[in-house]
Amino acid sequence: MDKISRRSFFRMAGAAAAAAAAQARALTKGEEDTHAGHSAKQHHAAYTFFNPDEAAFIEAAVERLIPKDENGPGALEAGVPLFIDKQLGAAWGSGERLYRSGPWQQGSPTQGYQLPFTPAELFRNALRGIRANLAKAGKGSGSFAKLSAQDQDDYLKSLQTGNADLNGVPSNVFFQSLLEVTIEGFFSDPVYGGNKDMAAWKMIGFPGAYAAYYDLVDQHGIAYTRAPISLADNGRGVIHIHPSTPAKAKAKGK
Repeated sequence: MDKISRRSFFRMAGAAAAAAAAQARALTKGEEDTHAGHSAKQHHAAYTFFNPDEAAFIEAAVERLIPKDENGPGALEAGVPLFIDKQLGAAWGSGERLYRSGPWQQGSPTQGYQLPFTPAELFRNALRGIRANLAKAGKGSGSFAKLSAQDQDDYLKSLQTGNADLNGVPSNVFFQSLLEVTIEGFFSDPVYGGNKDMAAWKMIGFPGAYAAYYDLVDQHGIAYTRAPISLADNGRGVIHIHPSTPAKAKAKGK
């Protein structure tokens, strides 16, 4: 997949990002040639859903989808893998509000998601399928994180444009799900684990969660230059990740 420029990325993702910021620490990036698998082993204690192999894929993949550049950090530095991990380990990942009674048939694009998997099942099945496919093809010993940056881009492109079976998950469906949750994690309120230090908000000039703008209602035609603020800011510049993230899925019958 061609490396996405910041300009083209934000043009593509604007609407999705705005929605993600409304609804919805931290991992650092080494040199571009450093394999994300090493980072996963270093920071795996932070994950509650991903195992080390899965974490290595996610860390490497999101950094290719939103790479670091002169405008700001990439998805890895912004803590997006932690955001995804928390969401998959929470009620959203368990499909708490997802219709799951079938029938499971091929739908049209306008009908949206038609698979029987919860988000957590979709990611887990697809990631196992990816590892098996890479191993079968003799690439990276089955590890996406061990591929070169160009090979990672090419493989992501093949997922996006193809329809390969990943343990029951079409590759293009998995890619779209991964891209969407990556964008959400990059732009969401830091209370949910991503957008570390509000880096994405600072980059686009989004003010965040100020409670009132009363002192500005009569001021027109001036730039709004306040630093962004999180829902979880304690007033002293410290952001506490929401204690119920990840939330525990309700047990059946309760």
